[in-house]
Amino acid sequence: MFRKKAPSPTPVSSVVLRRLEWSAMSESARAELCNRGMSDIFDPTLVASIGALIEDVRINGDRAICKALAAHDRIKLNPADLKVSDQDIAEATISPELESAIDAAINNLTKFNTELRTRLNDWSVEIAPGLTAGEKVTPISSVGLFVPSGKASYPSVALQLGVPAVVAGVKEIVLIVPPIPGGNGEVDPAVLVICRKLGIKNVFRVNGPAGIAALGFGTETIPRVHKVMGPGSPAVTCAQVLMQGKGLATMMLLGPTESIVIADSSADPKRIAADLLIEAEHGTDSSVLLVSDSESLIESVEHELVIQISRLPEIRAAAARASLGVNGGAVLVSSMMEAAEVSNRYAPEHLQIAVNTQVRKELLDALINAGEILVGQDTPFSAANFLIGCPASLPTSGFAHVSSGINVDAFLKRTAIAEANAPALSAMADHVIAFADHEGFPAHGNAIRERRQS
Repeated sequence: MFRKKAPSPTPVSSVVLRRLEWSAMSESARAELCNRGMSDIFDPTLVASIGALIEDVRINGDRAICKALAAHDRIKLNPADLKVSDQDIAEATISPELESAIDAAINNLTKFNTELRTRLNDWSVEIAPGLTAGEKVTPISSVGLFVPSGKASYPSVALQLGVPAVVAGVKEIVLIVPPIPGGNGEVDPAVLVICRKLGIKNVFRVNGPAGIAALGFGTETIPRVHKVMGPGSPAVTCAQVLMQGKGLATMMLLGPTESIVIADSSADPKRIAADLLIEAEHGTDSSVLLVSDSESLIESVEHELVIQISRLPEIRAAAARASLGVNGGAVLVSSMMEAAEVSNRYAPEHLQIAVNTQVRKELLDALINAGEILVGQDTPFSAANFLIGCPASLPTSGFAHVSSGINVDAFLKRTAIAEANAPALSAMADHVIAFADHEGFPAHGNAIRERRQS
């Protein structure tokens, strides 16, 4: 798998990992390591720019969408061209290898989300004699899915968002995707093939932030939806934040990608290096950490990283060096429990554990803050990103402390249902009146008193 390559003509750095030791770090240094990824989203200049774009879309609709495409994507389209035609979706073709991969991913994602859906059924319980309460679980009526396209194309995101929405039973699914850079408005055919397989027909070629605004307001061409989700650039995330103030529901903030690998001396350093580079190659704003109690493993991984980074295209190599250097690094800990402490505080988007099986369960039990936990060295991040079936649109920037990945649950809502008979209400009456009188709401209490008098 790791074939030797001729030496690079440019010098290759012999140091990749920033070295840190958790027990020697001050509280401020620990906080600095764990606080990341949000400043670009709330940059005042960006907020002002996206705010102006949102207002333009609110007032001018499709014309503003086309203007944003021309200004930011250098693609000129008329409003009539924004919707991808049924014919374009029907005729989209890709390689047999990629289509087979898409089919496998759809199968796994469908199984995962269908199983989860069965665990999210209606329920009811008798709270007290004559009093029942529970929930009715139903799909959101309309959602918008944003699939990034710019520096790269991400049909896997279309899968990760589209399959759970379909399994949830959402009636109106709208997918927006920027056109391929440098083209005439073409959309990645892999995204269109996925839409065809999932039965998604409302597909629009739009600029990301403008498209988020269009989904929130509705335009002459693009329908309004109740909720939007999907990862993107700081501009896209900023648009989602600002549109919350306009009544559009969104998910957690999705910042630059990040990962942690927790490993001990039993791990294969060649595989550790390869798995660290999966998320590290995304961009110079990504953050990747190796957390280990073995100095010798860290040294061996460093050696492998130098070799493997030299084989990457320079744009990916530069991203990896930043992700593992100034943004991340290797954190030496005294034990696996201290490794869990580091990871739980960091709350990574992606987490892999590569440790001796004798300590694996104890470590798993101790890990509580992560978008995903991949167990063992045969479960790399790339397999989870593309194919395993568990969520891959995951909370970043520490939001794994409070958020989960996007799965079928994100497309469902719960309605509480309760019923009390007369004896049950009578049993509650004095307590209801006590609360009403204390909080100063006489009508609340009177609704009970009137029943007693009738």
